[in-house]
Amino acid sequence: MSAPVTLDVAELRRLVESGTGPRLIDVRTPGEFEAAHIPGAYNVPLDLLREHRDELRRHLDEQVVLVCRSGQRAGQAEQALTAAGLPNLRLLAGGMTAWQAAGGPVRHGKRRWDLERQVRLVAGAIVVTAVLAGVFVPPVTWLAGLVGAGLVVAALSNTCLLGMLLAKLPYNRGPRTTVEAVVAALGDGRG
Repeated sequence: MSAPVTLDVAELRRLVESGTGPRLIDVRTPGEFEAAHIPGAYNVPLDLLREHRDELRRHLDEQVVLVCRSGQRAGQAEQALTAAGLPNLRLLAGGMTAWQAAGGPVRHGKRRWDLERQVRLVAGAIVVTAVLAGVFVPPVTWLAGLVGAGLVVAALSNTCLLGMLLAKLPYNRGPRTTVEAVVAALGDGRG
């Protein structure tokens, strides 16, 4: 399998500003998208994209750039859409993090913590609690070890079970996104 084709922030900005920009598909959670996104982007959360990739493929014939926070979820979306037969896929190198760092235009909404920050908070809280509780009940310290092992697996596999679970919380969901709404927006040209 070849490496995904990336597009740097400067090139995407040039394309968007010229009016010939590709279709931007943001695969973050609706809550993350609502907090900040590139104007004109369409929110197609990764889990929805995976489940309905064949249906979505029929509405994505032109050039497509996939966007997420840092690039990892966009890479997973690229694999899913490539498997569905969609050509001309590119990933925004560095994702929204790079876009915002370079001063790209952003549409802001309700502020939320990034999913990665939430994972660090929950994992850290579990570890600290397990270590403190382990003073009184020593076997509880194994919980801290399990969290550490989970973080190692997350790094090696480039996936995060805790992140996937946190993404399903109401706080991270934002407005409900359905495949019907996504297809209608793609057909209307609304981002």
